[in-house]
Amino acid sequence: MDGPSGSGKSSVSRGVARALGLRYLDTGAMYRAMTWWMLRHEIDLGDPGAIAARCGEPVIVSGTDPDGPAIHVDGVDVAGPIRETEVTGAVSAVAAVPEVRARLVAMQQEIIGSGDIVVEGRDIGSVVAPDAPVKLYLTASAHARAARRTAELAGTTVEAQKAAMARRDTLDSTRKTDPLSVAAGAIELDTSDLTLDEVIAEVLSVIKERT
Repeated sequence: MDGPSGSGKSSVSRGVARALGLRYLDTGAMYRAMTWWMLRHEIDLGDPGAIAARCGEPVIVSGTDPDGPAIHVDGVDVAGPIRETEVTGAVSAVAAVPEVRARLVAMQQEIIGSGDIVVEGRDIGSVVAPDAPVKLYLTASAHARAARRTAELAGTTVEAQKAAMARRDTLDSTRKTDPLSVAAGAIELDTSDLTLDEVIAEVLSVIKERT
């Protein structure tokens, strides 16, 4: 399940995993966890070489329970801290470093190899699991995406979120390594005017048809 921020892929992926009794993996949380560690260790995020040199150090453990997807770094629960503004503003810079992506993709593929799972991110269908039997790309209008994120966060506005998402979309889709894109064979689903339950139902229908 790929797509930009605010497209609904996290909520949809968890809902689909619950409905099918499958595991769930939020790969974006892994990049956020790496970013949190870099910030905590005062690594210069404007220097890709500095990030690459240290990205092998943090011990990142990602849970796969859709009802409580945990994420730990060096034994610390960072599920809350990785959603803070500082990490959100810096994660694209860290995620663009090839060495970071190589390490986390390998970890993600190991988790996927343990059995059936619903995985969400930005390069799942194209890089992490190109042979997945079902690949979807969720999207939504800029206003719908920003409105959803504003509802989740305190102290922000739709316009502010729209600008932040536009910036991140540009960074994620133009990076040289594993850019955000619609994977070959993926089904695109616009969630702008659909409720969460409606999107989950659409995805379950696609899964039933494909498998």
